Amino acid sequence: MGAGMARSLLRAGHEVTVWNRDPARARELAPAGAVPASTVAAAVTGAQAVVTMLFDAGATLSVKDELTAAMGPDAVWIQSATVGVDGIRELAQGVPRIVDAPVLGTRKPAEDGTLVVLASGDPSLLDRCRPVFEAVGSRTVVVGDMPGPASALKLVCNCWVALLNAGVAQSVQFARVLGLDPWLFLEAIDGTPTGAPYAQIKGAAMVSGDYAPSFAVDGIRKDLDLMVEAAGRTGLAPQLLTVTRDLYARASAAGLGDADIAAVVEAFTQPEASADGHGS
Repeated sequence: MGAGMARSLLRAGHEVTVWNRDPARARELAPAGAVPASTVAAAVTGAQAVVTMLFDAGATLSVKDELTAAMGPDAVWIQSATVGVDGIRELAQGVPRIVDAPVLGTRKPAEDGTLVVLASGDPSLLDRCRPVFEAVGSRTVVVGDMPGPASALKLVCNCWVALLNAGVAQSVQFARVLGLDPWLFLEAIDGTPTGAPYAQIKGAAMVSGDYAPSFAVDGIRKDLDLMVEAAGRTGLAPQLLTVTRDLYARASAAGLGDADIAAVVEAFTQPEASADGHGS
């Protein structure tokens, strides 16, 4: 995701310096015009906008001190990883110029610059971030005037993705055990109000067994952990979230953690797993 966003920024004419925990990953962007940096501080120094797209809140927190220490007095931190409600609160603590800006989309939209940016923060900072948002996204949804609401909305949206994908997987495997060609399921719902384009995309991947990663199983598992935590604090019944999380955990336990979330279809043929990925 971060690499795709960097390329989109470069296409829009921005100067981009990149850092990755794996230096080789940063060097891969050099032919596109990015400048690889060996440290977080080197990547941030002199930047007008700093975009973070790391795996989770823990990874982002681990670079927070170095990042904020090296930011210029007018630089804006655009935090785009899915870090959850607690994560963005901890990241924003003591940082006056941070914008909460997770994105909707996967690797291809990131490469194409067609992500949907969910943004919340001080309106004056959001205005300054618009050139970045316009480079990486097709549109921006402004969620609030302080960090937090955008990360909350990201969990809500990824909840829908996780549930829809798992529901398609259940139907595909149900068709198989009933002796049907699962392509017939996709054909039957195609063009109907229930036949979401996403169901067709992920359903086709499930039927064909093509799990080339666009959004990895372990990524949605991490997000489901955040959803369960957030739901638990609000009193919302978490049962559907926990069952869904366990399905993705089962797929991960089968060695499919790095595969696309379509691989959850395999969970229906695997032994039950607990939320931490260990079989029961």
